[in-house]
Amino acid sequence: MANGLLLKYGCNPNQTPSRIFMQDGGELPIQVLNGRPGFINFLDAFNSWQLVKELKEATNLPCAASFKHVSPAGAAVGTELSDTLKKIYFVDDLELSPLACAYAKARGADRMSSYGDWIALSDECDASTATLIAREVSDGIIAPGYSEEALAILKSKRRGGYNIVAVDADYTPAPVEHKQVYGVTFEQGRNELRINNELLQNLVTENKDIPDSAKQDLILSLITLKYTQSNSVCYVKDGQAIGVGAGQQSRIHCTRLAGNKADIWYLRQHPKVLELPFKEGIRRPDRDNTIDVYLSDDYMDVLADGMWEQFFTVKPEPLSREEKRDWLSTLTGVSLGSDAFFPFGDNIERAHRSGVQYIAQPGGSIRDDHVIDTCNKYNMAMAFTGIRLFHH
Repeated sequence: MANGLLLKYGCNPNQTPSRIFMQDGGELPIQVLNGRPGFINFLDAFNSWQLVKELKEATNLPCAASFKHVSPAGAAVGTELSDTLKKIYFVDDLELSPLACAYAKARGADRMSSYGDWIALSDECDASTATLIAREVSDGIIAPGYSEEALAILKSKRRGGYNIVAVDADYTPAPVEHKQVYGVTFEQGRNELRINNELLQNLVTENKDIPDSAKQDLILSLITLKYTQSNSVCYVKDGQAIGVGAGQQSRIHCTRLAGNKADIWYLRQHPKVLELPFKEGIRRPDRDNTIDVYLSDDYMDVLADGMWEQFFTVKPEPLSREEKRDWLSTLTGVSLGSDAFFPFGDNIERAHRSGVQYIAQPGGSIRDDHVIDTCNKYNMAMAFTGIRLFHH
């Protein structure tokens, strides 16, 4: 592959020619095993691979990411799922390996955003993970290797056209990277910052107790943010991102967007949602969309229009605002990372509503005292990392 790899087109069909190649004339660190990945596929592949590779190094656990348009819809480590999570992720009928658990959580936290995702795995793809992937709508996958059985399963996906990429796990990029915009070449040193527990030592709040499980979640949030389009905020619980707010111009909009996703993730575990009377044969994507409508403020209009008859055997009772509020009040132990400082305490107020108890952010705002005071009001523990994680 010394001359690179020709692509069908760039970001859009009118952007030709298109290819990926090494500027030094060397071979690409990837091998396409199946399909024909495109320009955006490879942007997702290289960003998501860096995320899971770094997360595996930090946690020593198998990791997975679900990427869409160069930002993660989800990321997770391979710990066991509860019975409730297995049900809302539609995997309660499968035997899951630790790597499959990681992808089930990465794919399941924000299923609507993950629809048609690009997948990254930190470890060799096994048959268990491939079986899970085969039944979801996805564009492609990058991993350091594939078992013979896993590769056969994945090659049968999308009528044999599923994009499968193997990456050289030992590849190390050059320390200086380049990017062209409007014919102008930008140059910068790669962001080689190591994210580990040392970044969580500067605890600036009255509460200075962050348990090990929350530290791992904060590390997961920060590594996820390192490969998320900025501005960005990430909510994490029990080894999985449950809400990612990416690419917003305002910090509070990041916090609201990610918080709303975290709320929906938790509301999907409400007994009324778990017991929704779906008709037989309703596809998983249609269930995802219907649950999203059920939890929205538009559901009463859907009931009035009779649209519920398409998906349910009987008309489901709405989940009232009071029921939603009561259920969300039981969400606790959430960790929150931010790629830049919080300029106002309103971000903390919004995070508190989604069960956040632990925060990691750079600090450095002229209103740090107000942000700290707001954390103290809710007995949150917050660490100033001193590092910014912008990614563009």
